[in-house]
Amino acid sequence: MPSYNRVALVTGANKGIGFAITRDLCRKFPGDVVLTARDEARGRAAVQQLQAEGLSPRFHQLDIDNPQSICALRDFLRKEYGGLDVLVNNAGIGTWPKNKPPGKRDFFKEPQPGTDLNHFHIQREAAMKTNFFGTQAVCTELLPLIKTQGRVVNVSSLISLEALKNCSPELRQKFRSETITEEELVGLMNKFVEDAKEGVHEKEGWPNSAYAVSKIGVTVLSRIYARKLNEERRGDKILLNACCPGWVRTDMAGPKATKSPEEGAETPVYLALLTPDAEGPHGQFVQDKKVEQW
Repeated sequence: MPSYNRVALVTGANKGIGFAITRDLCRKFPGDVVLTARDEARGRAAVQQLQAEGLSPRFHQLDIDNPQSICALRDFLRKEYGGLDVLVNNAGIGTWPKNKPPGKRDFFKEPQPGTDLNHFHIQREAAMKTNFFGTQAVCTELLPLIKTQGRVVNVSSLISLEALKNCSPELRQKFRSETITEEELVGLMNKFVEDAKEGVHEKEGWPNSAYAVSKIGVTVLSRIYARKLNEERRGDKILLNACCPGWVRTDMAGPKATKSPEEGAETPVYLALLTPDAEGPHGQFVQDKKVEQW
């Protein structure tokens, strides 16, 4: 059997939090680090920036909205490394105009005044497609590749916890359920998109933010996958968690945010580098390296 290098991979890593996570892993992870980005030119430019700092990431193109792109990455990891040791699902998008990122309390003020509602619905579908369904698609292909004592980190948001509190009691119960299935969760995410399209989402008990609901999906999906790992691969000691990096100064969150990208990277990197003998956290929502009650 061939001997492979260890490998860590970060999605959406050419800028912001993903770039900071990649830089930190290049410094601390005992193996190769793969920086992925949807845009090849931007991804390679990010790799060159890290190389100028004396670091040695590898690059692979990845568009999490494109099944062929995900499968090409899967095949690359299987061939080059025989699997994957660390996966950080960071790629995601916001639903607000790029020239006016939201303040911390603006996530539930969708649509913005004057927004064309048809355009807003397109934004909602895009946020759900990338943040939830894109993350799910990556996990579907790459989780089977995770090696013994592997680590998986899904970058969610504290907004998911805030949004959960803004859901109807019935939805809250479903999202907190210890037995909710992946299929049921997918059904709920699709229902939000349809309810939003019909303009009845608030009446149906949803918060008024596609981004927030998509991140509820990421957090709950992480809980479901952790449960599956317990059932199917308990002996492999894989730890999978969702986390909130905090309110970070990025293109998405704007310049008024309280944390630098480097500070935002701390919790994801902490979870990515949990020691081989660590018993947890697993299936948790983690912020500032502490488990938050979901």
